[in-house]
Amino acid sequence: MQLVNWNVNGIRAILKKDFEKNIREMNPDVFCLQETKAAEDDVLAVAAVFPEYHCYANSSKARKGYSGTAIFSREAPVMVTYDIGREAFDQEGRVITAEYVHFFLVTVYTPNAGENLVRLDYREQWDHHFRNYLLWLKKRKPVIVCGDLNVAHREIDIARAKENYNVSAGYTQREIDGFQRLLDEGFTDTFRALHPTQVAYTYWNYVTNGRAKNVGWRIDYFLVSEKLAPKVQRAFVFDQYHGSDHCPVGLHIDLTV
Repeated sequence: MQLVNWNVNGIRAILKKDFEKNIREMNPDVFCLQETKAAEDDVLAVAAVFPEYHCYANSSKARKGYSGTAIFSREAPVMVTYDIGREAFDQEGRVITAEYVHFFLVTVYTPNAGENLVRLDYREQWDHHFRNYLLWLKKRKPVIVCGDLNVAHREIDIARAKENYNVSAGYTQREIDGFQRLLDEGFTDTFRALHPTQVAYTYWNYVTNGRAKNVGWRIDYFLVSEKLAPKVQRAFVFDQYHGSDHCPVGLHIDLTV
C-alpha cells in the first residue's frame, strides 16, 4: 500500500501547478492533504479530477479559507470521522480519521505556534489532547498518522537549528517535547527510522527563497504505531515535486504480512 501526504497551501491554487500530474505519477492508494484552504464543497468539487478516489474533507468553521484537511482513498474506509472531540480544538478542520478493517489512518494539520510564539500555549495543549486521541484509537487498532506536524524534531531536521531554537514556531523545546512524547508512546517516525542520517526537508519559506537555497525544515511526517513498524518497507520525501511551500512525503507499507 502506498500513501502520500502533502500540505498543498491551497488546493485550488495547487491544481494550477501540475497537481493532478504529480499525484498520478506518485500513484498512491491514499493521499492526504493539509491546508486545503477551502470549504468541503470546494474540495469535493476538486475530487472530480480524481474519480477513482473517495474524497473526505474537513474545513475550518472558525475562518473561511483557512487550514483544512482532506483524504482521498481508492478503497472506501469502513468509517470516517472528523476532529478529536474537543470543542476548543475542533473549529479549524485539522483532523480526519479514516477507519479501515485493520488500521486507522489519521491525517492532521497541527496548529502553528504563531509569530512571536503567541499560540504556543494553545499548541502545547493541542499536542496533549491529540496524543490522547491517538492513544485511544491505538487501543482498538494500529494507527498510521500523517500530516504537517509543524515541528522539526531534531537538529538534522532543520537547516539553521541554532538560530531557530526556542525562537521560531516549530522548533521550541516545548514542541519538540510534545513530538517526543508521541514517540515515547510507541509511534515511529518512519522516515527517520529508515534514514537515520539523511538530511531531507519538506518545507521551505517562500519569503526567503528557502527552497532554492535548500534552507528548510522537515515537519511533514508519517508515523506508525508499534504493530505496523515492522511492515514499513519504504519512506519517501518527494522533494522533486513543486506547487506548494511543502513537498509531499510518502510511505510504502505491506499490510498483508
